[in-house]
Amino acid sequence: MSVREFVVLGTASQVPTRHRNHNGYLLRWDGEGILFDPGEGTQRQMLRAGVAAHDINRICVTHFHGDHSLGLAGVIQRINLDRVPHPVTAHYPASGQKFFDRLRYATAYRETVPLAEEPVAGDGMRALASGASYVLEARRLSHPVESFGYRLTEPDGRRMVPELLARHGIKGPDVGRIQREGRLGAVTLEEVSEPKSGQRFAFVMDTRLCAGVDELAEGCDMLVIESTFLDEDEQLATEHGHLTAGQAARVARDAGVRHLVLTHFSQRYTDPSEFERQACAAGFEGELTVAADLVRVPLPKRR
Repeated sequence: MSVREFVVLGTASQVPTRHRNHNGYLLRWDGEGILFDPGEGTQRQMLRAGVAAHDINRICVTHFHGDHSLGLAGVIQRINLDRVPHPVTAHYPASGQKFFDRLRYATAYRETVPLAEEPVAGDGMRALASGASYVLEARRLSHPVESFGYRLTEPDGRRMVPELLARHGIKGPDVGRIQREGRLGAVTLEEVSEPKSGQRFAFVMDTRLCAGVDELAEGCDMLVIESTFLDEDEQLATEHGHLTAGQAARVARDAGVRHLVLTHFSQRYTDPSEFERQACAAGFEGELTVAADLVRVPLPKRR
């Protein structure tokens, strides 16, 4: 069964609180799981959220600040302890290789699972992996340490139209055949179908406003983006390389995002509804989620 949902493991910025763990997020995309930014305590949050090590196929780290990466050591060791039956690939900034090495081998353990290291470097949109159901890309962001955002794009396809199939007398096994082969006798696939846009998902963490943020967000069905500060602290956000709720919402508005997920909140704020209020005030009119630990957010239905 095809399942596409975003599982929130932690939402705190820099310092965990009584109600928010350090960062950690799992994207379920059909039969694969992509773990983003496993901060301290991710292993425990996985248990609480019903996420197993077996669910992880890729790990994507945006940058090497502790709240986004200190959980790597435990997660990698758990993958090996549980003898996950498939290889796991890790993506992270190449400039942080020494930090990844230290976390991967923080303590002694027995390696039982192949872990492929595929560091990210360079400017512009970088293609990292491609398969039948998505293309994974990365784009540099603007933060005091090198940081990358990630985007998954499903290839565009075609949707069969029952009325057109009936008009041409195509039914039963022949429907699958024309989908596979592109034509059936004199009838082409285009004559009995219509274009179907692939889904897009973007994950944007610690960054100021920059071209990379806009490129990653463009046309996304779901955008997960940091909103560390409220708008009244915009100067502080810029100084420390972060976004406000209003800035994140305006990015989503201008990019045509369908579902906006705000996360990575500073411990100085105690009322989550303020983030929602400011995002709405910024003109975002799509679906909005102010993330809380352990919630599951389904991706929007395909267009």
